[in-house]
Amino acid sequence: MGSHGSEPASAGNPEVTAALDALRHVVRALRLSSTAVEKAHGVSGAQLFVLGELAGGKRFSIAELAARTSTDPSSVSVVVARLVQRGLVERHVSPDDARRAEVVITPAGGALLREAPPPVQLKLIAALTDMPADELATLTRGLARVAAAMGASEEPPPMFFEPELTRPRRRKE
Repeated sequence: MGSHGSEPASAGNPEVTAALDALRHVVRALRLSSTAVEKAHGVSGAQLFVLGELAGGKRFSIAELAARTSTDPSSVSVVVARLVQRGLVERHVSPDDARRAEVVITPAGGALLREAPPPVQLKLIAALTDMPADELATLTRGLARVAAAMGASEEPPPMFFEPELTRPRRRKE
């Protein structure tokens, strides 16, 4: 077990406190939005975000959805699998290339999307996009260092507040 002193970890460093507060505000906004969407519509914020990318009958592969949502294909695949289970999206063979699978929103997914509020991820992306390039680069480097120091950078990150797909463990023979 680690040593826990009586003094707060950030004591005496107002910049650390300010950084923690800023992270708390961002995480709280994402969590509250995702929780509200889940209670009202039965989908996570990440699922709503993916549905929004498919609005209007757009068809995308998992790789294209990953690029559009700025996430890893494995993370998007988990979200799409849950949406397929709920009947909100379907996977189809591309009419242009039989080797390619495309994801398309269903009428039920479209109806849910029309009722739900815009995903809060859009506000986060807009805020990051509006940052000057040097500030965004500094933020990215800083957050990457924090993730690495926490041991949280080895696996592809899941979409915000989307539980990871659990796979059964293989038995050793």
